[in-house]
Amino acid sequence: MMMRAAIALILLMGLPALAASGSSTEMPRPALMAVLVEEGPVMDGNVLDDPAWEAVPSASGFRQTTPDELQPSSQETEVRVVYTSETLYFGIVCYDDNPSAMVVSDSRRDASLEETDSFQIILDTYRDQQNGFVFGTNPAAIEYDGQVSREGSGGRGGGRQRGGSGGGFNINWDGAWEVRTSIGDKSWSAEFAIPFRTLRYPSRQQQRWGVNFQRNIRRRNETAFWAPLSRQFNLYRLSEAGLLEGLEIPSQRNLKVIPYLLGEVSKKGDNDTRRLGDVGGDVKYSVTPALTLDFTYNTDFAQVEVDEQQINLDRFSLFFPEKRPFFLENAGLFSVGVPGDVELFFSRRIGIDEDGQEVPILAGARLSGKVGGTNVGFLNMQTEEVPGRIQGNNFMVGRISREFGNRSSWGALFVNRQGTGEAAPQDDYNRAYGFDGRLGIGQYGLISGFAALTDSPHLEGDEYAYQFRAEYNSQAWDLNVDYTEVADNFNPEVGFLRRSGYRNPSFLIFHRFRPASSPLGLHELRPHVSWRGFWDFEGFQETGFLHVDNHFEWKNGAEVHTGINFTREGLKDPFEISDGVIVPIGTYDHAEGQFVARSNQGAWLSFNFRANVGGFFGGDRVALSPGMRMRLGERFITSLNWNRNDINLPGGDFVTDLVRLRVSYAFNPRVNIQSFIQYNNVADIWSVNLRFAWLQAANTGLFIVYNDTRGFGSFTGETPDRSLLIKFSRLFDVFE
Repeated sequence: MMMRAAIALILLMGLPALAASGSSTEMPRPALMAVLVEEGPVMDGNVLDDPAWEAVPSASGFRQTTPDELQPSSQETEVRVVYTSETLYFGIVCYDDNPSAMVVSDSRRDASLEETDSFQIILDTYRDQQNGFVFGTNPAAIEYDGQVSREGSGGRGGGRQRGGSGGGFNINWDGAWEVRTSIGDKSWSAEFAIPFRTLRYPSRQQQRWGVNFQRNIRRRNETAFWAPLSRQFNLYRLSEAGLLEGLEIPSQRNLKVIPYLLGEVSKKGDNDTRRLGDVGGDVKYSVTPALTLDFTYNTDFAQVEVDEQQINLDRFSLFFPEKRPFFLENAGLFSVGVPGDVELFFSRRIGIDEDGQEVPILAGARLSGKVGGTNVGFLNMQTEEVPGRIQGNNFMVGRISREFGNRSSWGALFVNRQGTGEAAPQDDYNRAYGFDGRLGIGQYGLISGFAALTDSPHLEGDEYAYQFRAEYNSQAWDLNVDYTEVADNFNPEVGFLRRSGYRNPSFLIFHRFRPASSPLGLHELRPHVSWRGFWDFEGFQETGFLHVDNHFEWKNGAEVHTGINFTREGLKDPFEISDGVIVPIGTYDHAEGQFVARSNQGAWLSFNFRANVGGFFGGDRVALSPGMRMRLGERFITSLNWNRNDINLPGGDFVTDLVRLRVSYAFNPRVNIQSFIQYNNVADIWSVNLRFAWLQAANTGLFIVYNDTRGFGSFTGETPDRSLLIKFSRLFDVFE
């Protein structure tokens, strides 16, 4: 078994040489010149009436990916770029022959821009064609930003961050910048002001960056790009971005200090009321424009929204993503493995125990960025001992990686946890070593993988894991095949492992077809089949899943999915799936029907529905997930989702219900109030998270958070757990 991991390691180390010979010919891309000005434009969102933009060359000629692939956009768009010694400005004019039909669905910071008229910018400041910064807005002047790594990790549709250590798109990155918008008779316009200190770029005066722009016209379900893209790609496809030229950036000094003050009043059950006060903060210093040093003292995350509750209907670990801001900047740099399944580093292991309880973080530091074209990352955190619950630990992560042509890269990762304190034994440690690589083949092909080892003093035997993956993603076809193997003793204590001791092959065959004409308004058909299987090392199959499906998408964005799943679950040990309901040893083969529907999500009232009906662990299951979303303008939004499982098994019958209600009201893009109510009948609790936010730069500001968790029968006298937190933080730019 160790031989296989060694072979995987050797192959991964050879990817840089293959990348040099496998790069495709770079196609000509559009270019835009940035103009140096002594004084920036007036930030009022009105581009057409501002003399600062009059003599500046503009970019236009946007082309669609949907609904009419590679055809000119139905509405004209103009983009202009100027800059001063400190700030980069974008002036955008989105012409519209029917501005009253614009869809503006939200004005909260970082709210989704998919179901609204919107404009987004991506900047590849290193021109490595894989990593970038995204900034976006809609006519309501929302501030939307995030970090892209590895071109979104090859994901379809540009979803939000999934892996705990980052990767793909990190919506939780918050930069210090501003945007203003204005709506006219025949257009809406926006002005972006992005300080160079917010960005990371090479340490040279003359810069040439990758750039692309995306405009959404929601009433047509239209997506258009300045640098044209095929239908299977999104904004994160940096290898096909255009160029931003003419930047000559003086040396920048960057030192930001972000202190916070926190007050908390809490009461757990019948315990006495507890009152706490705390101070702490972060410091951010740019060693070079490409390398940033971050310090944190007494790290606090009081404004973070609570986790979404989950109900576990199998015998494997549940995944809860990282949300804490300090750990999310450059998080994609530290990502090695399979997000949500096998992760060598999962930052949620630092400062949060297995029960989801906070463990105080005394202090920490992170150095991340580029040195001579090589990505480097170093993280060190020290947690405090909590007597009777958990000991103190020191966490250290080191990472290097490098990008090559045609989406290729290679990297290595080291993770160490060391118990601290006088009582900690010398062998109280856990270490993980990992190597990963990607090789782009032509325009559509990609081979990727990783190999990893762990070192746990209390374990003997194989401690390895690896994966190889090959994928081909063209306009018509998305094909991939992969193989993952995780040894019984593979043990990344500072990572995440959904299950252990398995061999897992899988494949996907996915076809996209757009009919030339459709009297019913049908836009695209997506028939596909996927399969995955899990075997232990004795040849026993633990899981099998064959999925056959077809997606029907209409031009307004409405969709219907119809499919069938063939499943196998093999149990070598019984497990309790619900209170008093035991699933015995055996192999369970079943089939289930699947139906998914969603209405036009750009409408003021929209619906979604999912149903799975069929066999389940020797019995039957009816799983229903209805949901709705309502918006009144861009200020008020509410959504309600209900997940219900009605399960009948030989060992007993039970029902699970999980309800989530979100309500938010935005007074303006920086002042909002949000509530998140959850009900879980398995845990017999309901919870309320109520948060008021008055935001300043980079998501700092005033936060008032109320949490209330209680048993569902608490109205009859059970005492709930309650807390009220007030936090104020402020970003100070020392050299501004």
